[in-house]
Amino acid sequence: MGIIRFPSLTAKKKHFSKLHSLCNRNKLDVPKGYLAVYVGEIQKTRFVVPLSFLEHPLFQDLLRQSEEEFGFDHPMGGLTIRCREDAFTDLISRLPIS
Repeated sequence: MGIIRFPSLTAKKKHFSKLHSLCNRNKLDVPKGYLAVYVGEIQKTRFVVPLSFLEHPLFQDLLRQSEEEFGFDHPMGGLTIRCREDAFTDLISRLPIS
């Protein structure tokens, strides 16, 4: 399980590169202001996203849909979202980092 970098986000590449190096020190560490999210339908991939994403309506809709379909079962120790990884990366690529 690794951290996903977003190559399509050229303007945000430096930010995510720095975040990637911080999180690679210890897979359990999540920098202040960020949240570990596990995404996938079967195999889960760990993403580290800014807490500000929780306030965005698109991200809230995704969380609501996941809760309605699957409940609040989070066996990975972090927030688990059961959706396709490509759908998740597409969604977060449209969210502003604040």
